[in-house]
Amino acid sequence: MNQSHKKDLVAEAALGYIENGCILGIGSGSTVNCFINLLDKVKPKIEACVSSSELSTQLLKEKNIRIITLAESGKIPLYIDGADEANNHKQLIKGGGGALTREKIIAQASDKFVCIIDDTKYVKQLGKFPLPIEVIKIAQSQIAINMMGLDGRPVLRENFITDNGHIILDIHNLNILEPIKLEQEINNMPGVISNGLFAMRKADILLVADENNIKVYWLIVLKTVLLFLLFLDLLSFSQLFWHP
Repeated sequence: MNQSHKKDLVAEAALGYIENGCILGIGSGSTVNCFINLLDKVKPKIEACVSSSELSTQLLKEKNIRIITLAESGKIPLYIDGADEANNHKQLIKGGGGALTREKIIAQASDKFVCIIDDTKYVKQLGKFPLPIEVIKIAQSQIAINMMGLDGRPVLRENFITDNGHIILDIHNLNILEPIKLEQEINNMPGVISNGLFAMRKADILLVADENNIKVYWLIVLKTVLLFLLFLDLLSFSQLFWHP
């Protein structure tokens, strides 16, 4: 199975999360483009979409799907987006297409974030894919120096300006052992708009297409079940010593 078919497969699996009357957040990237192409199948369920990029907005308008702003939508019930890398904790690197800031804003405003990828993007440790950082131009050199201090190799994304009017530094060679800590550290650098680590606001559900099927990573539910079972065990144990 080639990568393109895997993207189609995982995009179709994401359609099952769309409910009637849905206000849908839409990310960007090649896998999301596949997802948008399939939206005709569930179009009657979609009330409106909040889009993270100009390209996604254009594709949605071609489907005659209503676009609204985040101010109009308020909290978004469901956000569908891809990723450049994802680990087993559902933490992500995003921003290969340059829409990381708007994607992060919409993800943060969403109740449920479903991330769709193929298995080539599922990794044990984040960092092989260069980490994008959207920065204000005047801060470029200082942020580059700061990232070199973290053993990264910053490269300016040439001939590219984000939808927000800023530049992107792609940071190569990062050994990301603590994604949340690194995300916070980069966010605190003056001049950073946002960075492509989605560790503090990670995906709630990760769908991964491999050669044969779709794997679903839904660790929040699993942890909740395990904690509930542990609670029941403790309750049963305590009753052994409780004699009214």
